[in-house]
Amino acid sequence: MQTFNYHTHTYRCGHADLNLKDEEYVEEFIKMGFKKIAFTDHCPEKNEIDTRTDMRMKYSKRKDYLESIKKLKEKYAGKIQIETGYEVEYLPGEEENIKELKEETDKLILGQHFIYDDNHSLKILNSKVTFSEEEILRYAQYIDMACKQGIPDIIAHPDIYMLSRKSFGKVEEMVAHQIGKTAQNYDIPLEINLGRTFNKTYFENKQMNYQPIEEQRKKLGNVEYPCRNFWEIISQYHVKVLYGVDAHSKQQIQFYRESVQLANEIIGEETIEKLKFIETDKKEKFT
Repeated sequence: MQTFNYHTHTYRCGHADLNLKDEEYVEEFIKMGFKKIAFTDHCPEKNEIDTRTDMRMKYSKRKDYLESIKKLKEKYAGKIQIETGYEVEYLPGEEENIKELKEETDKLILGQHFIYDDNHSLKILNSKVTFSEEEILRYAQYIDMACKQGIPDIIAHPDIYMLSRKSFGKVEEMVAHQIGKTAQNYDIPLEINLGRTFNKTYFENKQMNYQPIEEQRKKLGNVEYPCRNFWEIISQYHVKVLYGVDAHSKQQIQFYRESVQLANEIIGEETIEKLKFIETDKKEKFT
């Protein structure tokens, strides 16, 4: 079982557990046997573009965030390795600001939650909005542009575009191939995200339940990603793969093993066996 996680949020983003302190995340990961983690909260924007409330930390909270993690890194040295980081979105014109965030942290994960539409307005991936074929191809293009400029260390939830599509057809297949080629060309690992699986099972309707895994399994048809078809295509490429807890609460850490099991069932055993999982965290794999 993977014992490192590079997708961890904090209360500063506004939609994680507001009562959970940074140190409590660390303690939960230690209890679960993790050897290394990175905090990668939703990045602050120097130029505020995503104006939604409770979606990311304010730019003014940046120093507090980094200082908190560095103190935890020192306090828990010898028990667990801790790194600083952000989850960022690539947008044309924001390259320098993103690279500034990269310079002050250990890891950047690319969680592309939106693109610019033809009117240069932000179009956000979610289940209530349909992306056109051109727009999901642009999603793949943004990922490629970010990798070309050396921005991400990891591509988070690369199949999140399925939130805004009703089925997996020809264009969705094209997007998967493009992302596979990009990850292979630039040697950037792809993340199997566990957040959506957890939210649709153990945290169904935003209420924690402790039903046995047999009951949770019945809900998997509601999980948009991980997407079985996407990962079948990715298995054709020489691409590194890892799991991401996408932790917004301690329960996600506590039910990590169950979330992995359910995500694997969605993807399928045959595909899981073909994927090239990172077994250990060697520095050269990410830098």
